Amino acid sequence: MSKACIVGEKHLILGFKGIGFETVPVSDPKDLAEELFMLTRRHDVGLILVTESIVAEAPKGVIDEFRSRSSTILTVVPMHEDSPRTSYKEMRWAIERSVGIDLFKKDETSEENEG
Repeated sequence: MSKACIVGEKHLILGFKGIGFETVPVSDPKDLAEELFMLTRRHDVGLILVTESIVAEAPKGVIDEFRSRSSTILTVVPMHEDSPRTSYKEMRWAIERSVGIDLFKKDETSEENEG
């Protein structure tokens, strides 16, 4: 059976331990690439969640590099209301890439008009 891991700030990921996730605390966003590299070497990990806040501050391309090297599912998850919406943008990009159209374009324009 594959394991599920969550990577991010310790205070944000501790709750996931109670539901069976292996936690991988990262205090410095620059260390995210190293931690993800270590996870690519493990064959028992099937799902990795990464906190949106650590991804937003990490060096550009870390997530794309991981995905190009590993078949493990990696998803960025929002953790609080003041989110930079990195996970939304990433999900939008993945859907657009797989389907070929931007399904959320209407959503974004309506939000810009409201804000």
